[in-house]
This record gives sequence, C-alpha cells and structure tokens, in this order.
Amino acid sequence: MGKMAAAVGSVATLAAEPGEDAFRKLFRFYRQSRPGTADLGAVIDFSAPRGTGPGARKVVRAQLSVSSVSDHDAHRAGLQPVSKWQAYGLQGYPGFIFIPNPFLPGYQWHWVKQCLKFYSQKPNVCNLDKHMTQEETQDLWEQSKEFLRNKEMNKRRPRSLLEKLRWVTLGYHYNWDSKKYSADHSTPFPSDLAFLSEQVAAACGFRGFRAEAGILNYYRLDSTLGIHVDRSELDHSKPLLSFSFGQSAIFLLGGLKRDEEPTAMFMHSGDIMVMSGSSRLLNHAVPRVLPSPQGESLPCCLETPLPTVLPRDSVVEPCSEEDWQVCTSYLKTARVNMTVRQVLATDQDFPVEPMEEKKRDITTEGFCHLDDENCQVKRVKLNPDS
Repeated sequence: MGKMAAAVGSVATLAAEPGEDAFRKLFRFYRQSRPGTADLGAVIDFSAPRGTGPGARKVVRAQLSVSSVSDHDAHRAGLQPVSKWQAYGLQGYPGFIFIPNPFLPGYQWHWVKQCLKFYSQKPNVCNLDKHMTQEETQDLWEQSKEFLRNKEMNKRRPRSLLEKLRWVTLGYHYNWDSKKYSADHSTPFPSDLAFLSEQVAAACGFRGFRAEAGILNYYRLDSTLGIHVDRSELDHSKPLLSFSFGQSAIFLLGGLKRDEEPTAMFMHSGDIMVMSGSSRLLNHAVPRVLPSPQGESLPCCLETPLPTVLPRDSVVEPCSEEDWQVCTSYLKTARVNMTVRQVLATDQDFPVEPMEEKKRDITTEGFCHLDDENCQVKRVKLNPDS
C-alpha cells in the first residue's frame, strides 16, 4: 500500500509544463516511468484486478453474451469458450470492456505471424511506402527473416525492413492526411481476422459487426501512441476492437476532453479491449512499451507452441518452427497491436466528395511520417492530438 501511495504522490507532484493538460501530464509521467518501481503502482492490471489502490477500485465485472458464440466458432478463431473468459469494465467508462488473454494456449502464434508475415504484404499499405517503391516493399518478411534469425550474432547490423515497419492498414485504408476512409482506396479485408473480430464483437453484444478497416501498429521499446480519438469511422455505434501481442504496454483511457485525467492500465500479450457506447470516442494513448523484466525474452503465454492438429475448419493455420524463430526474434523487443473497425452502417455509402479534394486525398494517401503530427505511432517524441 505504501508503494501505491508513493506512485500516486509522484504523479501529483509532477510539475505541469506551460499549457499542458491533465492527459498530457500523465502521458509524460508514464513515458518517463521506470519499470519495477513505484512509478507503475497506480496502473491497473486486469490479469490481477483484485489489487488495492484507487485504480483497482474502479474495476467491475462486465457481462458477456455467452450464447452468441459457439464453443466451436471460438475454437476456430483460436479462442477459449466465451464462458471461460474473464471480462471487466471500469466505473465511469460505460461501454469499455477489457478481456485478459482469452486465447487458447499457443494460438497467439498464428496472429503474430499474420501481422509480421502476411498482413504486411502488398496490396496493403504501410509507412514504408512513402520512401520506397512498391517492388521494394513487396515482401517485407522475405527481405527481413535472415536478418532477424541472426539478430543475436550482429547487434550492430542495420535494422531490417520489418523492424522499420510502424503501421499497416487493411480493408478501407485510412488516409493519415485527410483522416478519412474512401471507397476508392480499399483492398480485401483478411478473412481470418474478420472472423476473429466477429466472434469477439458478438461475445460483447455486437452481433452483425463487420470488420471493414484495420490499423496495425508495430511498436519498438521506445515507441509511443499519441493522444487521439478514433472518430473517422462513419458509424460510431459499432465498437472499436483492439488486440495486443508481444511486450506489455501502458494504455491511458481518458475522457471526451483532454483536461480529464486518464486511467492507466497494462496491456499484456493476448489482451483484448473493446471501446463502445459512451467510451467509443474517448481520448486514449500508449505512452510506454515495457521491456521484459527478464531481459530480451517473450511473455510466458507465447512460449507454448501452436498445436500441430487444428480444427478442420479453423481459420488458424500451422506455424513452422522457422517462422516462429523470426517472430520470436522480433517480439523480444517489440509489440504489435491490431485495431479493427466497422466503417459504414448497414446500407450506408461514403459521401460524395468534390473532385479536387478527392484528387488530393489520392495523391497523399497512406503517407504518414514518423515525425508527422498526424501519425499515431511515434518514436519517443510526444505528439499533439491526431
């Protein structure tokens, strides 16, 4: 309890910078925090939500729609039966649901491999497209796998293309400059990720959810996700789904305005967050990715291999030892997050835009600079609202 009091006190005594709001102040505190110290004492850990302190007292049980997802369909997506999931909410945040790692042992391997090996491929859009040709970014995995397999042998080598990856967009491709989606810029959404998302959404009471757009964020240990609101989708009645894999991170969930102090929580590998209802348009951010306390190592839940025998109609595919070796090398110092959204309501179309604006969007789409204030994923630098 003493550590908790010290942590809360250290946040309170942090001097605010000129013009700094409550959210930015806490963001700065956690960005500079020291793992293993009282700095993180006030951060909620949903894998052990019965803790003490002001954060844990906000935690409440969330109800799931167990009958909406069959055990077979859950297994097909690599998930435990919904009846075995733990789900939590937070007082003051209606519509926010946190599900600590509901994946079956070993099944996270598939989703990690998809993010690194397949979702990063063309025709999907990524941050590297700004400075490289389509041919140069055609297959980031093939160009990077030998570098990553031999990472321990030569730590001074140049970073591989996968290690330079910051974001990938799926389905309707988000335009970082106009902050819009459009019918003119889309590619087929991955069917396996769509199925996973549909099961999670149904379990949270959103049957009929359509996975139409995805943003994958690739974090190094010094990366941050700036303070922002996901409001570009045209239908805000549908939830925002978030899936985390790899190293743990601190997530801040605030209010509708930046002067409301956010609540801090850990996101561990396999955790799922759902932002819906009144929580759908809240400010949020990731100020810190946490290195493993054991040095460069994987979270324990990723040490169990994917079963060799999978359900015949599973959307999960086998993962070879060679592929997982590459994934392991990457994830020892990284984190991957998938966010999935429904963009349009049923029978809704994109609004017709003037030709000049449409032309401008097409010429700049997908080009997000790491130092650009419009880009969500940052390297060290604290960014304003996106």
